Amino acid sequence: MRSRDLWQALSARRYLLSAWPWRATAYLVTGAVAGAATLVGLAVALVVGGALTVVLVGLPLLLLTALAGIPLARLERRRLRLIDRAPAPARPVRQPPATGPWPWLVTRLRERATWRELGHALLFALLLWPLDALVVALALAAPLHLAATPLVMAAFGGGEEAKVLKQWTVTTWPAASGVAVLGLLLLALGGYALGLAAGVRAELTRVLVAAPHEGDPEARVVELTRSRARLVDAFEAERRRIERDLHDGAQQRLVALTMALGLARLDAPPGPLADQLAKAHGEAGRALEELRELIHGIHPKVLADYGLPAAVADAADRSAVPVDVALELPGRLPRAVEAAAYFVVCEALANVGRHSGADRAEVTGGHRDGRLMLRIRDDGRGGADVAAGSGLTGLADRVSVLDGRLSLSSPPGGPTLLSVEIPCEWTERFA
Repeated sequence: MRSRDLWQALSARRYLLSAWPWRATAYLVTGAVAGAATLVGLAVALVVGGALTVVLVGLPLLLLTALAGIPLARLERRRLRLIDRAPAPARPVRQPPATGPWPWLVTRLRERATWRELGHALLFALLLWPLDALVVALALAAPLHLAATPLVMAAFGGGEEAKVLKQWTVTTWPAASGVAVLGLLLLALGGYALGLAAGVRAELTRVLVAAPHEGDPEARVVELTRSRARLVDAFEAERRRIERDLHDGAQQRLVALTMALGLARLDAPPGPLADQLAKAHGEAGRALEELRELIHGIHPKVLADYGLPAAVADAADRSAVPVDVALELPGRLPRAVEAAAYFVVCEALANVGRHSGADRAEVTGGHRDGRLMLRIRDDGRGGADVAAGSGLTGLADRVSVLDGRLSLSSPPGGPTLLSVEIPCEWTERFA
């Protein structure tokens, strides 16, 4: 919501008799004071930090200066209440992956909102607060001085003369009265000028440091992105729940059934009954194997317990084509990212075994520049096409949900290289 309260008040007939001119004046005056204080604070921090960098003590101070926009943005959002009753929430930021000052600092330094707020702080300290002070001086202080000319003439000029704005001298009472009337007219116009200036300043503040309104296109994009992330997390949680229920429920019952049939085979005398029990025991064993494969395909336990490198190594061991794995990840990634990366590797290795005619494949990757990088390469015949129904289209969609990118290079004759990049951060480090 925009600054509707002030804009609506400006169009009302009784604007000058309402509290809005005073609220606009308070907004601009406090902005001038806060801006001057911000300028002094930033200057002191930069000078002291720069002077102390020779002994490395100033580096943390300079680093903290980059976060100066955060408290100032919070103050600005609170000051908006002077002229705009609509809430001004902060822009959404990611939660730190762990508790403590260092994870919080790293997360905030990587947020666009942090640098946006720092830019606002610099703009506020260098340009906006002088404009606030100038508007107050021209629209309020100067007209008040003109309106007070008769009082100045009576109190300080002995009733004979008065200086007007230190520029010209008034020597008669009619002239002083005329200047006072002019000051009152300019004061009325200044009330509208103050409201207009305060409204523009408030709009600029909302654009820079407040979350956009729900009806704005930017807000809709942000909400769609966040809802998409929530759906991905919910989907992965449901997969884990199904895997857990099958593992702890149906699989255990099949194991018990298989054992019971095996014991019954041992106790049954040779004959048709023993043959039927043997057949049932074999069917139960095959059903148990299929259920285990199904559970492993839904969400492998090794992925949940040990992370992506162990899960990829397990998938490589089960591949029909020998696979070399060189995946270095010193910590755990978000579960949705691990699951997407794992199923990309599994589908790629399955395609290698079914279609490529390759003698060998390799899976390499790591985490660099805030992104998970995966490369699946084989020495097969090549010619793979994402649009040819190879199953890679679904994987590309799954990766794109996480703001990732999947690319395929497979010239005729090979080799085939599947590349995946997914933006992510650590959730925890391995010991």
